[in-house]
Amino acid sequence: MTVQELPGAGASHRSTPPAWRPRTDAAPLLPDPEPYRVLGTEAADGLDPELMRRCYAELVRGRRYNAQATALTKQGRLAVYPSTVGQEACEIAAALVLEDQDWLFPSYRDTLAAVARGLDPVQALTLLRGDWHTGYDPREHRIAPLSTPLATQLPHAVGLAHAARLRGDDVVALAMVGDGGTSEGDFHEALNFAAVWQAPVVFLVQNNGFAISVPLAKQTAAPTLAHKAVGYGMPGRLVDGNDIAAMHEVLSEAVRRARAGGGPTLIEAVTYRMEAHTNADDATRYRGDAEVEAWKAHDPIDLLERELTARGIIDEAAIRSARDEAETMAAALREGMNADPVVDPMDLFAHVYAEQTDRLREQAAMLRAELEAEDQA
Repeated sequence: MTVQELPGAGASHRSTPPAWRPRTDAAPLLPDPEPYRVLGTEAADGLDPELMRRCYAELVRGRRYNAQATALTKQGRLAVYPSTVGQEACEIAAALVLEDQDWLFPSYRDTLAAVARGLDPVQALTLLRGDWHTGYDPREHRIAPLSTPLATQLPHAVGLAHAARLRGDDVVALAMVGDGGTSEGDFHEALNFAAVWQAPVVFLVQNNGFAISVPLAKQTAAPTLAHKAVGYGMPGRLVDGNDIAAMHEVLSEAVRRARAGGGPTLIEAVTYRMEAHTNADDATRYRGDAEVEAWKAHDPIDLLERELTARGIIDEAAIRSARDEAETMAAALREGMNADPVVDPMDLFAHVYAEQTDRLREQAAMLRAELEAEDQA
């Protein structure tokens, strides 16, 4: 017996109960058919010169940060480094649109966003160095711990944002994730809860083309990742992730909407990972040089530099100043990372539970006794 032959099945196929209606109009939630752009369009006439000069300086600094962190990895000072070369516009814009009281929820690749928000570069790399805990105080900086498991930070962002709204706190959470993270269950659970609760959270997906070696086409058949927003009842935005002016505008609108009680937004930034997934990855095994070269012509620093130079917003002196400031940052990062960390084995038992369990106290006592015995030997 087929489903159609079951008793009552025919009636249910002929009509829909009169109480049914769409929960929301889908049309306003749909993303634009093409990624939103500002640079090189008429929209660039409205650029804020001061903001764009800051964005340019941060992009140059971010590129130098990526280069220095990669060099530190090759020198053995870092265990691993996931570069964001080519994605700096997404990282910088995400940091600049937040107020001091807001929270940033980064993924493992988003150390640059944390640095742009004000975190010391050495502290941002501490986790990747394999040192003590997360390397910084999340509450002090309003930056959640860097997350290596994919997408687990997204439900955390929703929970914090929802709790803040219930308490009446003026807080927005901005959660970052890669295209690979959208294939995780945490991504879907976070979007669903955020929309149902109308939580003040913004989801930023950096679609850099690959989840390690897996291209986007092998992850989803959706028209875009931004279209996934519609199924959860929130607006989706598609934006050129290498256009920092467009990124800043779209993210700012989403943050303002969330702060005003309008609920969450899903933003897909179309960008490209210019370098390998990490220093342990050989990207030549799954993509060609021609593809990388094509994206180099859409470099976020070059795009902004051309626009601002043509409009007289920056000149050679400003360009040199940005590069000099970036070199100063890189020198401080080298010095900080070259200092050997002071490691206390007893820190293994710190910050695991608010109150240590009996088992942990027993283990801590055993380790303490062993360390004291070594000192006396």
